[in-house]
Amino acid sequence: MSDEAFATLAWRGRPLRLEYRWVGDAASAQPPVVFLHEGLGSIAMWKDFPARFCTEHGFKGLMFSRYGYGRSTPKPADEDWAPDFMHLQAFEVLPALFEALGIARPWLFGHSDGASIALLHAATYPVSGVVAMAPHVFVEDISIEGIETARDAYRNQDLRRRMSRHHRDADVTFWGWNDVWLDPEFRSWNIVATLGTIRCPMLLVQGEDDQYGSLAQLDAIERVVPGHVRRAVLACGHSPHLEIPEQTLQAVAGFVDTL
Repeated sequence: MSDEAFATLAWRGRPLRLEYRWVGDAASAQPPVVFLHEGLGSIAMWKDFPARFCTEHGFKGLMFSRYGYGRSTPKPADEDWAPDFMHLQAFEVLPALFEALGIARPWLFGHSDGASIALLHAATYPVSGVVAMAPHVFVEDISIEGIETARDAYRNQDLRRRMSRHHRDADVTFWGWNDVWLDPEFRSWNIVATLGTIRCPMLLVQGEDDQYGSLAQLDAIERVVPGHVRRAVLACGHSPHLEIPEQTLQAVAGFVDTL
């Protein structure tokens, strides 16, 4: 099962076309798993991880590229994202996409910015569970240092070339993400207090050598969502599903199978 299409949404007075693809078991009676990509990600950049996970566990999975990413509607070059850009995805765009595709109470599987969006959405809307991989719930110095390093790689190394394979306009995608994260106003971004209303099962996955965040992110989540959270700390960096996919699949399987 692998059907790629576009969903057209009306958002803030304009249409958005979001590319999406179903993977896994089309006949599954379980709630679908929705995969939310990282700050520079897209459908293509998940590679085969979502399909493998859904096939192995009998899920129907949805991958999509957010507005400004992949083959979805590009972000206008003169539009600057504000520090609440993840809130807008969680509270406005994601519900509209779910309504358009007939999705109710999904599992959310998010990576990095996508994990933050998943947590925000789960704090307000009913979901069946959350897997938050390398989530951000507040801004750390290590996060800013990692994003400054990414800026150097985009300017002076081959990151721009690699991103151009996966996005309609790599420059707009990269600078939209990089500029908002390095905006001085973003240093005070913090969603911890928002997460206390989450009541679904949750797995937090973090790499020991994550260059964008530390285990303090997981600690902060567990303090406000007690009793609902498990964690898996893996020997890798920021992208466990790409760096050590087998171990990541095993860790998530241990969580899902107990439910």
